[in-house]
Amino acid sequence: NIVEDWLRSLNLVRYYQDFIDNGYDDLEVCKQIGHPDLDAIGVKNFAHRQIVLNAVTKLREQGGAHVYFTLENPDDEVDD
Repeated sequence: NIVEDWLRSLNLVRYYQDFIDNGYDDLEVCKQIGHPDLDAIGVKNFAHRQIVLNAVTKLREQGGAHVYFTLENPDDEVDD
């Protein structure tokens, strides 16, 4: 599931089931997330909220394709 992969890339996969339970099962839906949505999902940690909101902004600006690119080409890989 792309939402699970997206949350994993944010190191927030612990919220995956909460996202799914609240209807956030697609990146297009996730683009709409704001503070009230994070309350409903159960993301209470301020730092986690900021990570999600920053990632949502990136989704809106760059679309979901950047998530696939990020997952396929993680920054921590080093070419020798």
